Amino acid sequence: MAGEPATFARWQTAASEPLTGDASARKYFRLRSQNQTAILMDASQVPDSVAPFVRLAKHLRQIGFSAPEILARDTENSLLLLEDFGNDTFAKLLEKSVEVERLYTLATDVLIELHKHPQAVPENLRAYHPEKMLEDIELFVQWRTPNVTALEREDFRAAWRAVLPVAHQVPASLLLRDYHVANLMLLPAREGIKQAGLLDFQDAYRGPVTYDLVSLLEDARRNVPKDLQKKLLARYLAAFPALDREAFETSLAILAAQRHTRVLGIFERLARHEGKLDYRRLHSPRVERLLQKALQHPILADVKTWMERHAHTD
Repeated sequence: MAGEPATFARWQTAASEPLTGDASARKYFRLRSQNQTAILMDASQVPDSVAPFVRLAKHLRQIGFSAPEILARDTENSLLLLEDFGNDTFAKLLEKSVEVERLYTLATDVLIELHKHPQAVPENLRAYHPEKMLEDIELFVQWRTPNVTALEREDFRAAWRAVLPVAHQVPASLLLRDYHVANLMLLPAREGIKQAGLLDFQDAYRGPVTYDLVSLLEDARRNVPKDLQKKLLARYLAAFPALDREAFETSLAILAAQRHTRVLGIFERLARHEGKLDYRRLHSPRVERLLQKALQHPILADVKTWMERHAHTD
């Protein structure tokens, strides 16, 4: 292998166990050799994701968070050998009803500490600006409403262009983007926020602090109790007493609607284009409910009208 052959060579005879993947094109394997384990990440289908993953992992560790150590890198084949965080994702633990509030509180505290950190955003990190947000949700039109006219598609863009900039009237920080319990690992031997192992952050941006809160608390794949949502939002706000509450709540609603619209487009594409039906079958109804809730905010009235006319998400 290219990159760091000496390190990789030590694992060439290791036993390999495929790990359950997500909706991405990356594949993961647990390697076992001489009572040691490591995770092999095969990003050969998405080679451009390797460099951002390496950069963000190093950055997150440097500022005090638990991201996997990069043990070796094979640039030519888009392979990474990663520190093994084990099997205890927050999602798996929550399925067993293990300390639900504690896990969500830990996840929220990670965001609090990240958003407080003055060096949270790596130098020259791309911005998740309104036009990029709009580009991401045009996937919804492509897959959920493919028969709309060019004028109706432009109405969709206009409705969103009117509100997306308002979502940025809160502080910006490192936006991990896919921050939810399936991408968090419990590391009980560590202390404080380091007990949360971070995964799947290669798509990070600089963006509104509200986005990752929405991703965590309005999870596309599981129901988060409303009382717990309120408690965690109150915990977050208590950590930032100077934060404008109205701007915060408005940003939350807009980004909830944006994220849920994007996710519905992704699930539809996975079903129609890749034959992965479970995401749509199991989760789209939940995401549609979450979208409808977000669209009740008055600022989203034009988006709501468009959805009612063309998308039938209610």
